[in-house]
Amino acid sequence: MSVRTLPLLFLNLGGEMLYILDQRLRAQNIPADKARKDEWTEVDRKRVMNDITSTMFNKKFLGELFKPQELYSKKALRTVYDRLAHASIMRLNQGSMDKLYDLMTMAFKYQVLLCPRPKDVLLVTFNHLDAIKDFIRDSPVIVKQVDETFRKLIEVYGCLSAGEFQLIRQTLLIFFQDMHIRVSIFLKDKVQNSNGRFVLPTSGPVPWGTDVPGLIRMFNNKGEEVKRVEFKYGGNYVSAKNEGSFDLYGDRGLTLGTNMYNMSQPVETHVSEAPKNLPLNTTKASPAPNPLAKEELNFLARLMGGMEIKKTSGPEPGFRLNLFTTDEEEEHAALTRPEELSYQVINIQAAQDQQRNEELSRIMGEFEVHDQPPQNTSKGDDLLAMMDEL
Repeated sequence: MSVRTLPLLFLNLGGEMLYILDQRLRAQNIPADKARKDEWTEVDRKRVMNDITSTMFNKKFLGELFKPQELYSKKALRTVYDRLAHASIMRLNQGSMDKLYDLMTMAFKYQVLLCPRPKDVLLVTFNHLDAIKDFIRDSPVIVKQVDETFRKLIEVYGCLSAGEFQLIRQTLLIFFQDMHIRVSIFLKDKVQNSNGRFVLPTSGPVPWGTDVPGLIRMFNNKGEEVKRVEFKYGGNYVSAKNEGSFDLYGDRGLTLGTNMYNMSQPVETHVSEAPKNLPLNTTKASPAPNPLAKEELNFLARLMGGMEIKKTSGPEPGFRLNLFTTDEEEEHAALTRPEELSYQVINIQAAQDQQRNEELSRIMGEFEVHDQPPQNTSKGDDLLAMMDEL
């Protein structure tokens, strides 16, 4: 497992989240002079995109994110995105939030699978950040935040070897391995089967720096080429046009990570239900306490402590965004969602009263591992202190 995977996972999933939200907000957009109080306008869309991006690229938050650390559970990361999605006036019901997270994870999983080289995961990340900068181009302060993250990525990942990037890619694939959610856009394009597994192409550009298959060259003990043999490889491969730019600006050389929800090619953001006669390829959560649960709570506390959520002045109501066609469809999706796909996100607000502090302390006490000596007896207090700062 690579300890450098978390920033790439967070930034790419966050980029996919912004793609989806932007597409849905544009689809529901109404001119300001015709909008009712509870309807979206272009001003609201820009505000939501700016608020979420500003929170996502907060310096303190990213400082915690870039510290070398192992990936945590899907539920722990889902809690971070739930908090991030509600960092503005926008509100999502449980069904829409589940759908949003499903689309985010399956899109990035497909991109990781298609990367010609492990190092190209970094180019996918740069494509996401390039698109995010375009979303908030009218906000110089937030653009500067994204540029600082660009430079941090170049500094941290620019010197890694091919083997280290391979370990990062393997870590990402392990994280996604049990997620086989059927998404309509992938089904329509025939890149996903009815069981939720992706169909990988056998044609296209080969990785940069490699030759198109079809030729075997043989050398003698002096390193001289003595024979060539051609063979049929059964695909339609071409050489890569360029390596792709790993700088702050430039041609990334691949389209993975770009916005597939753009307005020139509208798509239906719909998570398809799995056929009833097919088993779900997901692992059910064990009812036994997770020994890492306490560490995950502290991890979330550090991350959330860095999220500076902008509080609106006055009793301004939030706008609700529905990722389904109707409210009834959204409610039905939340009720019929398989238990093994339910993340059961709990909002912990430890700063509100003493009773909740005591309850959180009690829950964390149940996660103690008694057959090992405690490594740090102050971790529970650190968690509560960090939660109190929110």
